[in-house]
Amino acid sequence: MAKLSVELNRFFFVESRAPKVTLADILTLAGERTFGFLFVLLSLPSALPIPAPGYSIPFGIVMLLLAIQLIVGAVHPWFPASWQTKGFDLKQIQSVVKTGTPWLRRIEAISRPLSYICTSLPGRIVIGGAIALMAMSMMIPIPGTNTLPAIGIFVTGFGLLDDDGAISLGGLVLCAMGGTLSVLILIFGYEAVKASIEVVRSFIF
Repeated sequence: MAKLSVELNRFFFVESRAPKVTLADILTLAGERTFGFLFVLLSLPSALPIPAPGYSIPFGIVMLLLAIQLIVGAVHPWFPASWQTKGFDLKQIQSVVKTGTPWLRRIEAISRPLSYICTSLPGRIVIGGAIALMAMSMMIPIPGTNTLPAIGIFVTGFGLLDDDGAISLGGLVLCAMGGTLSVLILIFGYEAVKASIEVVRSFIF
């Protein structure tokens, strides 16, 4: 099977596409690679240092559903039929894929199969749990809670895609870092709001 970077280039740039790309189109492109492929592609917009407004929450929801299915041992992903007709702008996705392809090729160059972590039930449960937490972080509408969790999903998903346990472990480390950062941001935000309320109260009372 061709490398993911080659498949993405063929699908989004070589072949003729409609102005909107649906989730059903992405599932067709994923083929038998399913979970890992979808995690990589859906996390890519938020993992890149380029503006991609509107993707973090809907893609986070989709990845959360995928992660839960991975945890319970599903072999193939399932989505409600209504989700599969949702469309995304082709030109914006092409921009994301074009920017992300060089990074994807770098990971492909070092990928070496080490399948146990990615294929065993305990390994897939750990990976699914980490991705679920990062997907929930991506859905928080606060700056700083999206990019690092998305990078963690991207790297972990690529390891899952190529059955490369070493890359997946690296991705899990990034997920842990992303989770820590999100918690710190939420704590800081909570403390800032509490302090602001106290200041307002002191003026009123």
